[in-house]
Amino acid sequence: MWQPRIQKSAPSKFMGLVAAIAEDIAAGLITEGERMPPQRGVADALGIDLTTVTRAYREAKTRGLLSARPGRGGTWVAGNADTLARRAGESPVDLSLNIPPQPARADLPARIGRAMADILRAGTASPLQYVPSIGSEADRAAGAAWLLEAFGPDLSDRIAVTNGAQAALHAVCATLLRPGDGLCAGASTYPGVKDVAAQIGISLIGLAMDREGILPDAFETACERHRPKAIYVVPTIDNPTTATMPTSRREAIVAVARRFDIIIVEDDPYRPLADGAPAPIATIGPERSYHIATLSKCATPGLRIAYLAAPSASALIGPGEVLRATALMASPLMAAVASRWISDGTLHRITAALTEEAAARQLLAARYLAAADYRADANGYHLWLTMRDGWTSSAFAAAAGTGGVAVVPGAAFAIGHDGAGAVRVSLGAAPDRTALASGLRRLRDLLSGPPA
Repeated sequence: MWQPRIQKSAPSKFMGLVAAIAEDIAAGLITEGERMPPQRGVADALGIDLTTVTRAYREAKTRGLLSARPGRGGTWVAGNADTLARRAGESPVDLSLNIPPQPARADLPARIGRAMADILRAGTASPLQYVPSIGSEADRAAGAAWLLEAFGPDLSDRIAVTNGAQAALHAVCATLLRPGDGLCAGASTYPGVKDVAAQIGISLIGLAMDREGILPDAFETACERHRPKAIYVVPTIDNPTTATMPTSRREAIVAVARRFDIIIVEDDPYRPLADGAPAPIATIGPERSYHIATLSKCATPGLRIAYLAAPSASALIGPGEVLRATALMASPLMAAVASRWISDGTLHRITAALTEEAAARQLLAARYLAAADYRADANGYHLWLTMRDGWTSSAFAAAAGTGGVAVVPGAAFAIGHDGAGAVRVSLGAAPDRTALASGLRRLRDLLSGPPA
């Protein structure tokens, strides 16, 4: 009889139990017609609630892994191992959300719980009180320490703690730009900046890109024609194109910005993942650059903590006023967790675990999509899949969705074009590599057939 276990990398106990059943069937550890242990016995063996086991068995039946046999009682393994492995793989897979994977090694739930307990046990009142809209001095100093390697010292007087990168992006744009002003960005860009532009009434100007990101010549031409006020750029593992600008490209962007007196908004969430990433643009053109560094991609979006580095302390005043008016402040308790993780090295260890898992998932993608045309970074969470002849990104995304795999069509990222040429495939949202492999296999099979 099956030996109950829970797959530790799953997002919940019940899903971990389902995943363990699927894996052990696929591996032949339990076979067709074998009786499963009673639900109460599983609960006792694993030290979990009976309702969790009941929910897991019900989900496994829905997926065709288990069945109840009339007149015999109990729960049984249904079908042969190969068939069941494929049925398990046909469950819906979300490859649309660009979030970090959650490997067991990262141990995020336990680490968050321990950090919060330690902070509250210390009896310090500030994590439970109002703090300045740009964050407490201690949390700003922690953010400066996190960015020390890239920026050097003397950053804490011009850094703000914000509730995520989106809040920082909105605060900067709302300070610098007025309705009708032009904001340059890559022709395919992060949808969050499109949302900010729509909210404020900014005119987005899409710039041509290549495999190294925004083309400086395209930026210069846009400056001559449209006189924009700012440029938005994701210089490292760009979302969605995965491009990383080399130092020469970053220097060229800064040179154009200086010539036309353009502000640079640098959104750099993936830099901690990149192996040997070039220096941030904000260190090349510090007098005109706002740098946003979030922990959502190198730890978890659940913290809702990001750091905004302005060109000067005075340049931080405007964004600080917007933050106060829109969000008041980032959560002091979550900021304290982030500060603790920065000071004791936990954040680096979490990032290393996520990077290791991301690299493993990229290898899976390379195996299943070997015949496809796509761009990726070895440590990134997503890839940019180019459509072959006959497919549009919208048709492909719709067909993938019908097959139970969610991806994002290029139109969601497009500025000034229809976005029909590519889709973004995110590798982090799948609960484990087995589910990811299933989703990638279905995308491969879809690409190999005739366009829908």
